[in-house]
Amino acid sequence: QVQLVESGGGLVQAGGSLRLSCAASGRTFSRYGMGWFRQAPGKEREFVAAITSSGLTTYYSDSVKGRFTISRDNAKTMVYLQMNRLKPEDTAIYSCAATSSWVFRAPDEYDYWGQGTQVTVSS
Repeated sequence: QVQLVESGGGLVQAGGSLRLSCAASGRTFSRYGMGWFRQAPGKEREFVAAITSSGLTTYYSDSVKGRFTISRDNAKTMVYLQMNRLKPEDTAIYSCAATSSWVFRAPDEYDYWGQGTQVTVSS
């Protein structure tokens, strides 16, 4: 079992940056692919980024590609989401999740979820 706790959210002006962290517990962390999802009020949960268990391959939604970077440190059992050039439309609750699947963009493929952290981007 994997437990996930996100941190690093907050209020930032448009054009600014934030770095989200996801701390994972469990000895099997390095076996899981990890993803970041977000959900804005009144909208469905949206895929943001994912990284394979080895960290060698990453995936991004078109809306964040070139602005966000996902990374992981298996030794520290951490996953990060560096968010640059933030826009008001990036405002949402961001959650990290762990998957044993190789299908990274679908929320249903993820086995464990964190509670989320709020990111608010002001214009």
